[in-house]
Amino acid sequence: MFEAHFGVPLAGAVLNALNTRLSPGELAFIVDHAASRLLIADHDLVDLAREVARRVAGLRLIVAGGTDDDYGAMIGAAATTSFRLDDELALLALNYTSGTTGHPKGVMYSHRGAYLQALAMVAELGLSPRTVFLWTLPMFHCNGWCFPWAVTAAGGVQVGLRNVNEQAVWRAIREDGVTHLNAAPTVLIDLAYGSGSDAGPAPRRVRVATGGAPPAPQLLARLEELGFEVTHLYGLTETYGPAAICEWLPEWDDLPLEQRVKLKARQGVGNILSQQMRVVDGGGVDVPADGTSTGEVVFRGNNVMMGYFRDPDATNAANIDGWFRSGDSAVIHRDGYIELRDRLKDVIVSGGENISSIEVEQALATHAAVLECAVVGAADERWGEVPVAFVVPRGGATVTEAELIEHVRGRIAHFKAPKRIIFGPIPKTATGKIQKFALRQRLLASNDSDIDRAD
Repeated sequence: MFEAHFGVPLAGAVLNALNTRLSPGELAFIVDHAASRLLIADHDLVDLAREVARRVAGLRLIVAGGTDDDYGAMIGAAATTSFRLDDELALLALNYTSGTTGHPKGVMYSHRGAYLQALAMVAELGLSPRTVFLWTLPMFHCNGWCFPWAVTAAGGVQVGLRNVNEQAVWRAIREDGVTHLNAAPTVLIDLAYGSGSDAGPAPRRVRVATGGAPPAPQLLARLEELGFEVTHLYGLTETYGPAAICEWLPEWDDLPLEQRVKLKARQGVGNILSQQMRVVDGGGVDVPADGTSTGEVVFRGNNVMMGYFRDPDATNAANIDGWFRSGDSAVIHRDGYIELRDRLKDVIVSGGENISSIEVEQALATHAAVLECAVVGAADERWGEVPVAFVVPRGGATVTEAELIEHVRGRIAHFKAPKRIIFGPIPKTATGKIQKFALRQRLLASNDSDIDRAD
């Protein structure tokens, strides 16, 4: 995958990195929609690749490694191939969205956008020839946030793992001199509380960039104790990955830990490449920068997609007066830093009141027995929707539903507290993001409606 991020563009072709955890049918749709003609597959995934190739007419399969190393022969034959790029806005890569509400959409990246985003990541994360970067973020996710090109541009070392687990990550940190890694919050939870942390803090400071849902303040505090310097990033597939960064200000260094971790959980300001993000109301007017007025985050600039491949209607629907609509609800603080409140589709409307699932999750996460949690809305005849929480307890911890509900009620308005707690594993995407649509489907399937709501 890493070599393909260089070889495919150098051959003048378009890169379409595939999520290896998708089903053959899902992958076949993506490959066919992208009009791909060559599929390169690692030998460990050859059975899946062959099934995809069987479903897509005219698709050539090249296997890398194993007993039939067609890939090695192809590389040898292509050694003298060169390609000159005449148009910096030519299509470099397609990245297909998760498709949770229908077929995935192919996000188009240009050479110019990826080049500039890569250099922005060099600047924002302090990459240099001393960098030892560990791959824990899948490269099929926004081309690894453009880090294959960023670390190479900085002259750093890149360390790969065939399988990512907390023991392997800790081993690489302690033995291979890792200085940087990117990961979803779920990976950080494993690092913070898994057995690999028993040996104590990292031998050197490790810069960690994380995206997805805002990390809980307790998780950030634990990671700081272990020697990790966590930077929260924010973006979407449509923005080449991280378009925003919670840029740390020197004046925050001496604040109490509780205040520092709250600031770290913000999404921040546009990265060095980005045009400053806006937070707008339904009419496209900027909301006040007061930290309480909510609106939708919109983006514009070089690190915004060229559009959705072969889907002009979806491209037009995502546009508001030349700005890309993120679908994320946020507030903007007086210092210009944005803070997400929710995906617009995840806001729970209960009795006419908007409830941010993130706010409820952060209140839940302050309980010592909670390892991970997610909150969604459940249908209710009286209130329209009420919040329901899914919780993964910390290993060895015992806690009851009533305890957790009372814990949340002690921190936020009573009507925002979950009306039910469901204990058990939480479904996630291949990049570690919680699949709230799957949780909502689980509630619908169980007919858990009409849950009483306390005052």
